[in-house]
Amino acid sequence: MHQKTPILETGRLLLRPPEPEDFDAFAEYMADEESMRHIGGVQARSAAWRGFCQLAGAWYLQGFSMFSVISKADGRWIGRVGPWKPEGWPGTEVGWGIARAYCNKGYATEAAIASINWAFESLGWDEVIHVIKPENQASVAVARRLGSRNRGRGQLPPPYQDSVVEIWGQTRKEWEARHAGGQRRSGLQP
Repeated sequence: MHQKTPILETGRLLLRPPEPEDFDAFAEYMADEESMRHIGGVQARSAAWRGFCQLAGAWYLQGFSMFSVISKADGRWIGRVGPWKPEGWPGTEVGWGIARAYCNKGYATEAAIASINWAFESLGWDEVIHVIKPENQASVAVARRLGSRNRGRGQLPPPYQDSVVEIWGQTRKEWEARHAGGQRRSGLQP
């Protein structure tokens, strides 16, 4: 139905579509209050399962979704990062969420760079956004490191329409100008 599912590789990470063995770590992440504070709140394991299946299903239906982020050092699932565009979403997003034990190590930025490169190169996107709650300063810092700028308040579709979010983003042209001269390739593996 779609092109081969990609595996992206960075210096420290593998990014690939979710696999069944990722679920336990995903469920732990979704149950962590600090990790979920800015992205919808803690979820029980049964709700996390539905969200996990939603990510996997988007790969089948859309040909893209957030990647499982795997540490090359120990083979562990450490987060989810990548392209995201549910029905009614305000744009073509590359989002991120890293398990608390792996935060503040640059993994979100590293994985987002590979994901943005892939979205522009393989999906043909013309821009990328990041939907961020204003109080989520860690994600604001990642967006800034990526070169994105705050475009102002955004509107999410129901049932999230009352969420206060800002839309950060940049165009493909802006991204390419910033990343010219070497670091553009996504590392796509067959």
